[in-house]
Amino acid sequence: MDASLFQVIWFWLIALLIGGYFVLDGFDLGAGALYPFIAKNEKDKAIIRRSIGPVWDGNEVWLLTAGGALFAAFPMAYATTFSGFYLAIMLVLFCLIVRATALEFRSRDKKWKKIWDILFFLGSALPALLLGVAAGNVLQGVPLNANGDVIVNIPVIDLLTLFPLICGVLGLVLFLAQGAAWIALKAPEKSNLHKRAAKLKAPFQIVALVVFVAATVVVLFLVSPEMVAGLAIVRYALAALFVIALVGAIVMK
Repeated sequence: MDASLFQVIWFWLIALLIGGYFVLDGFDLGAGALYPFIAKNEKDKAIIRRSIGPVWDGNEVWLLTAGGALFAAFPMAYATTFSGFYLAIMLVLFCLIVRATALEFRSRDKKWKKIWDILFFLGSALPALLLGVAAGNVLQGVPLNANGDVIVNIPVIDLLTLFPLICGVLGLVLFLAQGAAWIALKAPEKSNLHKRAAKLKAPFQIVALVVFVAATVVVLFLVSPEMVAGLAIVRYALAALFVIALVGAIVMK
C-alpha cells in the first residue's frame, strides 16, 4: 500500500520526536546511570542532581508527544505497540516515575537517602537499556497475527533476543557517554568530579563504536542477510572494521 503525503510527514515527525527524546533525555538518563559510580560524596551527588533537576521533566515531553502523535497518525500501529509491548512500556514508565520521585525526594528525605539513590540509579539505567531494546525490536521486526497483535509467548522475555539486546547495550553506552559529557560540563572545572567525568567520555564513545559495529554485523549476517547476499567483499570489510574498532578500543583503554 502506497503511503500518502501526510503519512510520510507524520512518519518523519514522529521519528524527529523520538530522536529528540533520545538526544535530550539521554544525557540525564546517562548522568543518573553514572550517579552511584562517579559521585564520591554528597557534594558530587548534589551537583549531578541539580544539573538535571531543571530539565528532566521538559525532556520527557518529547516522548509523550511522540506517543500522542503515533496515536493520532497511526492508530493501528499505536494499538499494536501499546498492547504487544504493554509490560515493557509499563516497566519503562514505572522506572521514569520512580526516578522522578527519587530525584525530588532525595534532598528532602535524609533518612531514606540511600534508598532514593538506588531508585534514582535504577530508574535511569533501566530505561536507558530498555529504550534501545525497543528500538532493536522495531528494526528487527516482531511477529504479528492477522489482527495485528504481537505474538509473544512470554511478555518482555521474548523481546530480549540477540539483536535487541545489542541495541539496548548500544543505547545504554551512548547515554552514558552523554551523561559523562553533561556532568563534565556542569561540574566545577577543577573538581575531581569534572576530571572523572571528562576521562569517561572517550572510553564510552569507543565502546559505543564497537557495539555499533557489532550490531551492524548482526543485522547483515543474522537479521537481514539478504542485504549483502552475493557481496562477500562487504562481509570481509565489516569483519575488518569490527577488528579495527576492537583493537582500537583495547589500545585506547
